[in-house]
Amino acid sequence: MNQPNIQRVFDIFKQLNAIPRPSHHEQRVADFLCRFAEQRGLEFERDAENCVVIRKPATPGHEAAEPIVLLNHMDMVCVGMNDPLNDPIEAYIDGDWMKARGTSLGADNGIGLSMALAVLDDDSITHGPLEVITTTNEEDGMSGAAQLAPDFLHGRKVINLDSEDYDTITTGAAGACLQFHRIPISRRNSPEGHSWLKICFSGGLGGHSGVDINKGRCSAVIPLWGLLQAIAAEYEFDVADINLGEANASIASSAHIIICIPPGEAAQFVLDQQTLMNNWLNEQFGSTDPNMRCDIDYCEPLDTVINREALEALMLSLEATPQGVVKMSDSIKDTVETSNNVGRIIFEQDHIFVSTHTRSFNDSVMAQLSRDIADNFARNGATTELIMEAPAWQEDQHSQFLKITSDTFNDVLGWRPRMVAMHFVLEAGFFVRHYPGIQIASIGPRIVEPHSTSERVQLSTVTDIWKVLLELLRRLA
Repeated sequence: MNQPNIQRVFDIFKQLNAIPRPSHHEQRVADFLCRFAEQRGLEFERDAENCVVIRKPATPGHEAAEPIVLLNHMDMVCVGMNDPLNDPIEAYIDGDWMKARGTSLGADNGIGLSMALAVLDDDSITHGPLEVITTTNEEDGMSGAAQLAPDFLHGRKVINLDSEDYDTITTGAAGACLQFHRIPISRRNSPEGHSWLKICFSGGLGGHSGVDINKGRCSAVIPLWGLLQAIAAEYEFDVADINLGEANASIASSAHIIICIPPGEAAQFVLDQQTLMNNWLNEQFGSTDPNMRCDIDYCEPLDTVINREALEALMLSLEATPQGVVKMSDSIKDTVETSNNVGRIIFEQDHIFVSTHTRSFNDSVMAQLSRDIADNFARNGATTELIMEAPAWQEDQHSQFLKITSDTFNDVLGWRPRMVAMHFVLEAGFFVRHYPGIQIASIGPRIVEPHSTSERVQLSTVTDIWKVLLELLRRLA
């Protein structure tokens, strides 16, 4: 079996991490991919969504083999960055792990993409006709995959390298529905003589709103809603700003809100909530989010506050919106069937923006829950925009393609991976819809805490998956 140096994968990953690539801003990384192809004399296409496919002819003697597709996405969830379009990713090695200092690492899906590019870069690797397709906006709507043209891809056997579970072949994924809700607001001059307070929640683990949704973590929306309810039950107050969450596809690990309230007893009541809230966080989430805390202190006044009707509409909408696991699967052991996550709440110029991400292995259940959430917001005066609705996907676990993939793991690493369906959305559902007869096996190294500042990838598993990929390509050729 060919054993090209794994270091080339990490060299390419370092190049990728020098290119800012948040969702909706993939122009520069798409440019990089096109240059990569041009420099190696490879055929490539780029569509209007900046998705790129690079085609490499088969190794001599293997031209008659069926084309194989390597699938990845080029965007990443940028957490911990004040300016995702310019802030660098500072990766470092800690034992067998690669991590980033204060930001998400971009291993999801940068490591898989680096593997695919390393295959294109090395003519000693045996393979049949090869297509490396890299999509855009996978993390925040999947608009790239959703709008692929029917002739953009030729192959019908896909190795998806966007998996984070090293010991599995992902053979199914939940569908997902991403919705943006907007509650209209009006602003008025701030009342005079009031006390101004900033309430901050910080230190939560956050994480992926699919794979981490059943780990009992504290989404900042839960204590924030509870605290505002407690204050509203005692005193009238006004809100000038809210900023909750880091990304639409992440469990919110932080939030801040600026309020003004009459001085004296009312302001002191709010300050007293800090100790009460931290005690509650410790009791409820001490084992899952030991560093989650609430801080409340005086702050500088702002010029305007929003109308109280808009705040009430937000509170009523959140009260009726599920947060976390809605139902566990009856047929797939220890697997979430349906969930919903409130990803972000922010004040914009004329509205409060709220994102919800609904997931389910049952497309009809997902559609109904999404409609219920939208109807709930509508009852409170909000409008809802459907950003993405990705179908669930389930592969035939007895297919010859999956058997070859499993056999390769066993022969190369000495063990067989589990075949599992995961509670995160993959682009596979769109590929099945666009390209009839397509088969997909999703593999990848161990990536822990994606979509968070704790994101890390286990280096030894990158090496192992690299070996499996090379041998799998050889066998399929």
